[in-house]
Amino acid sequence: MRSLSIPPSRLFYMMVVFFVFRMRFYAAWCGAEAGYMSAGLGCYPEGALSKPGGGPTVNYSPDPESPVVYDFKTIQNIDPYNTDFCVKVRHRMRYWNMTVQWWLHHYIYPNSPFKAYALKGPMAGWTMFISAYWHGLHAEYYLSFLTNPLCIAAESAMEASVRAKLGPRGQSAFDWVHWFLKMRAYDYMCMGFVLLKASDTVHYWSSIYFIIHIIALACILFGRLMKGGKRARKKSEKEEKIEGEKIEVKQEDVREKTE
Repeated sequence: MRSLSIPPSRLFYMMVVFFVFRMRFYAAWCGAEAGYMSAGLGCYPEGALSKPGGGPTVNYSPDPESPVVYDFKTIQNIDPYNTDFCVKVRHRMRYWNMTVQWWLHHYIYPNSPFKAYALKGPMAGWTMFISAYWHGLHAEYYLSFLTNPLCIAAESAMEASVRAKLGPRGQSAFDWVHWFLKMRAYDYMCMGFVLLKASDTVHYWSSIYFIIHIIALACILFGRLMKGGKRARKKSEKEEKIEGEKIEVKQEDVREKTE
């Protein structure tokens, strides 16, 4: 009789592969940002409140009598620390390939033809489909990208049905588990980009029993059983938006203090 246990080496292999995979992109994107900075591209006064990919967000007229501090937020494409250490799947999308994410958020996501929650999340199925198409027509890209909405739906269900009912210490423990599962989810999705064949990707995922898909579906089901319904979900989305705004304000304050 075949054993249903998953070889730990296969899970560890995904972790190592994804680590090397993202380090390559960190190095490439940081190098590209340095090139733009050397050329003076994307340089605006801090008072313009520039966003990656979008540029200045307010009209800004510097005081001629005071020194002007400039930044290169417009051409920032990666935030390695927050990519690795943010807690949620949806947050990680904000810090990876940031200029492209800005374009997707402003031009693709608002025009999504789908209304279902799982397909209308912050980085939802429609957006992920277009992002996969952007990378090419290989089926493995679609397999990986379209796992994202499932993970987002799972974390939203668990936040509404479990985290919202915990105390501060319980929420802290929940967030640590959440972060660990987020990293393992991206280890899992990375295999589509490394193996570069849909059949090989499915074969590898099947060798670990589609563990991330199973965990995500189990979390969604558990959230429904715990009655994390539409009202709780809307509250979670509202808190998510407020939290995102707080993160951006905090980053601005930190940058001002360091400079």
